Amino acid sequence: MHKIATTAAGIAAGVLGIGLALTPSAQAATPCPTGAVCIRETDGHILAKNIFWSFGPHNLSGVIGFHVIVNNQTNNAGFKVCKGYNGGAPCGPVNRWVGESQPSDLTTINSFVLVK
Repeated sequence: MHKIATTAAGIAAGVLGIGLALTPSAQAATPCPTGAVCIRETDGHILAKNIFWSFGPHNLSGVIGFHVIVNNQTNNAGFKVCKGYNGGAPCGPVNRWVGESQPSDLTTINSFVLVK
């Protein structure tokens, strides 16, 4: 009887181990490339159109709802968000922090301006 219980426990542990091995792991969010400012989609991906490299204004297209802004620029470069196109006012202050923001509603934001 002890042998049957031990075998059953071994099978249960093996099945549990297989179950854990087959369980999909959560995918990590797409990283923002070094030197860029990115807008991350709610599913964690960054669309190519939402990676901004060059200084100056960048108009947004189809960015509605909550998104994470990622500033991965170097040399203390910053960015500001503007309600007008082409960096038009009103604009927020220049942000020089590096990393990810809390999710923000970008529905009324029409452009980003990258600054040195």
